Amino acid sequence: MTCRIAWVLVLGTMLATVAPAPLPAAEPDASPIERTLLLPPGKNNPRNSEGDFITLRHGRLLFVYTHFTGGGSDHAAAYLAARESRDGGRTWSQEDRLVVANEGRWNVMSVSLLRLQDGRIALFYLRKNSLKDCRPVVRFSSDEARSWSKPLEVIREPVGYYVLNNDRVIQLRSGRLVVPVALHNLPEYQKPDWRGQVMCYLSDDGGRSWHRSRTVLTGYDARGRRLVTQEPGVVELKDGRLMLYCRTDGGSQYVSYSRDQGETWSKLQPSQLISPVSPATIKRIPSTGDLLAVWNDHRHATPQIRGKRTPLVVAISRDQGRTWIHRRVIEDDPSGWYCYIAVHFVGEHVLLGHCTGSTKKYPRLSMSQIVRFPVSWLYEEP
Repeated sequence: MTCRIAWVLVLGTMLATVAPAPLPAAEPDASPIERTLLLPPGKNNPRNSEGDFITLRHGRLLFVYTHFTGGGSDHAAAYLAARESRDGGRTWSQEDRLVVANEGRWNVMSVSLLRLQDGRIALFYLRKNSLKDCRPVVRFSSDEARSWSKPLEVIREPVGYYVLNNDRVIQLRSGRLVVPVALHNLPEYQKPDWRGQVMCYLSDDGGRSWHRSRTVLTGYDARGRRLVTQEPGVVELKDGRLMLYCRTDGGSQYVSYSRDQGETWSKLQPSQLISPVSPATIKRIPSTGDLLAVWNDHRHATPQIRGKRTPLVVAISRDQGRTWIHRRVIEDDPSGWYCYIAVHFVGEHVLLGHCTGSTKKYPRLSMSQIVRFPVSWLYEEP
């Protein structure tokens, strides 16, 4: 993500009390995981980054991701490209289709795709101009992603450096749109605040106008130390509350709750999703109503992997995110780097799109990968 550079500043302050124990071993022979697409770096394409999915009419799937051309950093030139599947994510087209050219002075990246209640498709992404101007914009399509409207700024004022992760924007049952962001820089700052402040931008007219939540969240641990609070996400719970989660250097994902559709939020508190400074993704499983979390599970982190973005694990919650069960390992290479997850449900299967890379072969976060597995696997006893 655009503030990933912050993790190098905070690894040394991460929670050091997690008891070392062996990681649960993956069982490749028994695993139903299908790895259906891998986009490695290539000529004039040093990096392929995070994306998101949308199901089009007649069952086609579109995966839109960030295709870098100017280097491997978060600030290098990049555009939005798409691949298509006609068989539920088992296979994907071989060539990119341009979705949005690089309209930022630096790049465009971090896609969220959303089917709106009125039938349109919304395409959210970051337009990055500088360290003082990185803001989310949205385009709309009424013809199943064949064409897009002109970009509309979600945040007009104050201009600053905001981070919106991929696959983050949601529409509530009421129709309200919620865009969770972390603010890291404003013109009056002497330097960027990479620890971040978390807030939401809200729209009640289908994305034409936006206003900021009344609460701006800053995290603190039990000792009063200010925490890293970055890359937030939001999920709507069954009782109508919203749960916001974000990555921190406090040893876990921290969570906050809203009872008024995102206007005000409770104090950030630690959760059971033990993790390094790396983002999680939480979605509701349509067929069961339970929650699915994908994150770097460090409950049993060894010294070898502590602070690293491995393993990649999925789990379900039947109690609205209080506890997580049936943990399953998706990736567990100790030299791997797995994060920035997009989750999409297609029939009885789950698609995960995520960044991957390994110190052994390709740089971290340099590849985009799609994996597929059945929802039923999440409910089998490990």
